[in-house]
Formats: sequence, structure tokens, C-alpha cells
Amino acid sequence: MEIMATKFGLSCAKLLVLVCLVFGCVVKVSVGRTYTVGDSFGWQTPNGVVTFSNWAGQHTFVVGDVLEFNFNTGVHTATRVNKNAFDSCNAANPIDDKTDGPAKFTLDTTGDYYFICTIHCNQGQKLAINVTSTGQSPSGSPSPGSSPVTPGSESSSPPPPLGSTSTRVVATASFVILVPSIVISVLLS
Repeated sequence: MEIMATKFGLSCAKLLVLVCLVFGCVVKVSVGRTYTVGDSFGWQTPNGVVTFSNWAGQHTFVVGDVLEFNFNTGVHTATRVNKNAFDSCNAANPIDDKTDGPAKFTLDTTGDYYFICTIHCNQGQKLAINVTSTGQSPSGSPSPGSSPVTPGSESSSPPPPLGSTSTRVVATASFVILVPSIVISVLLS
């Protein structure tokens, strides 16, 4: 009876290892990167040199990334809106409205995202970005000219910071040949 229990225990252990290997082969882990909107300038009313469309054009945003809007509570807001509300600076029906700074938004789907300050949108404090699933295509403002651009400011914008807080990890396992060989060896042993 001991031998039977030992064989049963080994079979369960092998099955557990096999299940873990199979699930491990299809798991995709993605931890996003946190971006501080406007870098050291922060989320403020644009000053003519720093514009948020220029800032966005320096980055590629992917699903899982986080936008952090640094602002003083009561002075600014960070409000996610649709394109029409972005173009007209209308915050009547926001998708998400954060009035306490700093505010964080996780980019959880692909597509265009629009953010405004409900207080200073008409002064150019708004941001439009495009989020991709892989980070292969450049992002930035999906509608050129929707945020203010000062002539010549594209060339005078600072480069992306070297000490950025990147925690992006994309690990995809695809063991097309390895899995069948592991399965066969586990079942035969």
C-alpha cells in the first residue's frame, strides 16, 4: 500500500508540474512604466515653451503604463474626457475626474486618451495621447494641433529624462517545441 501511495503522490506531483509548465507558457506579464506628465514642469498651465503635445511626442505609451499628473490640489485638475470634450474644453461628462494632486491614471486599453485641466483647458492645459499594445509605434497627440505648439518649441524641448522610472517588463513564454518534449518526458517517467 505504501508503494501505491508513493506512485500516486509522484503522479500528482508530475501532473502539478505539467499544469504549471503549460500555464507558464501562456502567461504574459506586463508591468507598466510610470510617466510624470510634463516631466519636471509638471501638470501646469503651459508657458509657451513647454507644451503637452511636445511632451507626449517624446514617449510611446503602452497598455499598463501609468500617467502621473503632479499638481497642487485646488489649483488644477486632471480630468479624462472624450475627444469632443477635449476639443471644446467641456468637462460636463468626464470619464474620470481627479481633483486631488498628484493624480494617477492607468492606461488599461489601447486607443486615444484625452486629459484636460477643467480650470485651465482654454489656456492649453490639455493632453492627448495614443496607447498601443506593444510600444512599437510612436505616440503623441492623436490630433496634431489640438494642444498648443509654440513655433520652434519642438526642437527646444528637453530630451526624455535619462533616469526615468521604467518598470516595464514584458515576458512572454512560447515553448512550442519545449512543452511537448516536457510533457512526454513527465508522462513517460
